[in-house]
Amino acid sequence: MEIRIKRIGHDDLVVEAPSLREADLRGADLRRADLRGADLRGAKIREADLVGADLREANLEGADLEGADLVGADLREANLREANLEGVNLEGAILRGADLEGAYLRWAILRWTILRGTNLHGADLSWADLHGAIRD
Repeated sequence: MEIRIKRIGHDDLVVEAPSLREADLRGADLRRADLRGADLRGAKIREADLVGADLREANLEGADLEGADLVGADLREANLREANLEGVNLEGAILRGADLEGAYLRWAILRWTILRGTNLHGADLSWADLHGAIRD
């Protein structure tokens, strides 16, 4: 599988690949990446920088994002079922309508995160910081 990542200007990042399913993106610099609708099922994205990334409608089912930085990321309608989100920083992220059923969110930072319409059924939020989170 060929994955091409190119930065356009100083701020925008375009990721081109037929699929990122089970891709190894550990520690990748994906700040402000356009990953709308991307298939990232089972991908290894630990410790990646996804600050301001656009992940609307992305499929991250079973992905490993432990320790990733997702500050201000847009995850509206994303599928995060059974994803490992231990210790991720989602401060100010938009998770409206996202599916986090069975996700592992221990120690996650969810300060000021928008969680309206988010499915958290069976999600493990032990020791997660939900200060200021906007919920239904």
